[in-house]
Amino acid sequence: MAVESGAERGSEASALPDLLVAAIALVRDRRVLMVTAREREVHYMPGGKIDDGETAAEAAAREAREEVSLELDPAELEELFEVVTQAHGEPEGRMVRMRVFLTRTDASPKASAEVGALHWVTTAELDRCPPAGAEVLRRLAADGLID
Repeated sequence: MAVESGAERGSEASALPDLLVAAIALVRDRRVLMVTAREREVHYMPGGKIDDGETAAEAAAREAREEVSLELDPAELEELFEVVTQAHGEPEGRMVRMRVFLTRTDASPKASAEVGALHWVTTAELDRCPPAGAEVLRRLAADGLID
C-alpha cells in the first residue's frame, strides 16, 4: 500500500481547476455593496460563477439580477481588476479568479431569495469577508473608491 506524502496531497490540491467568477462593485458614498447568504455571517461581493458560453461581464450582470435585483447592461460594466486568491470553503490550493466590474447604476438593489441581507461596507469590515472579498475591499480602497 502506497503512502501519500503531504507534498503529493498538496500537488493534487493545486491541480484543482480555478473557480472562475465575476462580481459587481456598486459604490456609493465611499462604501461598496456586499451581501450575506441566508443564515451566514460572511460578506460576499454580489456575483458568482461564469457559465459556459458566458462572458465575465454577462455573468456579473446575470448575478446582479439574481442576487440584488439589478438590471445591468454587460456592455456598460467597467472591468476594474481580477483578484486571484484561495477559494473560501474549498480545499487548500483551490483558487478563485474573480473579475470585478464597476457599475454606475442609480437603481436601488434589493435582496433576492438567495440573499439574506445587503450591506454597504468599507475596509472596516475586512474581517467579515472571505479572502477574495477582503482583497476586493483593499483594492477598491487603494483605487480611492471606498474608505
